[in-house]
Amino acid sequence: MATANRSKSVARLEARVSPKIKALWQKAADLEGRTLTDFVIASVQAAACEVIEQHQTLKLSVEDSEAFVDALLNPPNPNAALKAAASRYKEIMRV
Repeated sequence: MATANRSKSVARLEARVSPKIKALWQKAADLEGRTLTDFVIASVQAAACEVIEQHQTLKLSVEDSEAFVDALLNPPNPNAALKAAASRYKEIMRV
């Protein structure tokens, strides 16, 4: 019964790695006082969070952030090409 309950809250992941890679991971886990499973989970979790942050976060210099805010607060007037594109969009979308 415990297995049935556990399967609902825990997903299983398996990976095949070379003995050399497993030994490397095991050594790192031992140095941190963790089990291999805990080490792998923590490492993958940290890497996943970092990748997601890199792809979802925009970091600007002070100068660039000021230029961005200025463009938002004081947008330029639309040029002829933008007006034409807006008209085409309205026609296509029947807005």
